[in-house]
Amino acid sequence: MLVAGFPAEAFGTNCFVVAPGPGEQCVVIDPGIGVTDRLDEVLAQHRLQPAAVLLTHGHLDHTFSVTPVCGARGITAYIHPDDAEMLADPAKGLSTDLTALFGGRLTWTEPEDVAPLEDGLVLKIAGLELTVDHAPGHTRGSVMFRGADGDAALCFSGDVLFRDSIGRTDLPGGSLDQMMASLRDKVLTLPDETVVLPGHGPETTIGRERARNPYLREALEAPRKGW
Repeated sequence: MLVAGFPAEAFGTNCFVVAPGPGEQCVVIDPGIGVTDRLDEVLAQHRLQPAAVLLTHGHLDHTFSVTPVCGARGITAYIHPDDAEMLADPAKGLSTDLTALFGGRLTWTEPEDVAPLEDGLVLKIAGLELTVDHAPGHTRGSVMFRGADGDAALCFSGDVLFRDSIGRTDLPGGSLDQMMASLRDKVLTLPDETVVLPGHGPETTIGRERARNPYLREALEAPRKGW
């Protein structure tokens, strides 16, 4: 498997390009703000043709370039239905201060072709097989994508799990209780050797986070009641 990642111009959001190998079709995960030129360079470097855009959730820093990326190639954007409203109105996922920051300065057009992601769905696109894990908490529709590179397990975790941390839960649609349940039921059940490619920051592994991430320890120790 070919995986190429690079940070967006704003917020350091990781955009990933995933393909079976050079010269193949690929999927683009989370094309954020100002990524189109760098994305074109990566695609040209590896002779790749995008077949779909996959979104881990609906926040603007992960979706800003979805329409130009999809529109230029006539491809589909995939998102969980619980976050689809943010593709029509990104402000629905922003805090008051972020709305003030972006307000009136960014133009937005919803992608023409949007398809739903469901928990447990196995996406078979571009010669890849990626399993969808619905993991709410950061947003209602947050998902992770799991795949394999030979014998190595990969997880594109979006803003569910970072190295030493997790995504914030205080934005509209966020829930700390749901996040703890997602960490317990979707993250901690993965094998320790799983390589995690997060929405922000460096890669990590489930084993490393199980040992060092305080939020995973809290999720493991917390009672199930109320979740």
